[in-house]
Amino acid sequence: MEAIPNAIHEGMKVVDNAMQPIGTVEMFRSTDEVPDQPGIDAAGVSPVLEDERNDLMALLADMFGPDDDLPREMQEKALREGFVRLDADGLFAADRYIFPEHIDRVEGERLVLRVGRDALLKA
Repeated sequence: MEAIPNAIHEGMKVVDNAMQPIGTVEMFRSTDEVPDQPGIDAAGVSPVLEDERNDLMALLADMFGPDDDLPREMQEKALREGFVRLDADGLFAADRYIFPEHIDRVEGERLVLRVGRDALLKA
């Protein structure tokens, strides 16, 4: 899947590729609202303007808490491509991130993944 489907909503059940329930949708982001960022120049330096850097930092702070273990590059990917945060079932189960490439389809009131829980990044 190339994008987070519009049919996803908070509280939706999530099943893995074996159709086993693994949790519910805690939150999601389906659109790219990150400000356009200039490319990298020949010297490998990004000429990002201060306002754009501040906008990006504010978005990252709003979406990902200080206890979130998601690496910075994955946070940026999540903002750019969209993501679903899984509220995992189980007493000791870690919440996880679902990216568009993990999604097979939306089937009624459940999100069906093309991978198992262990293939998802922990939150």
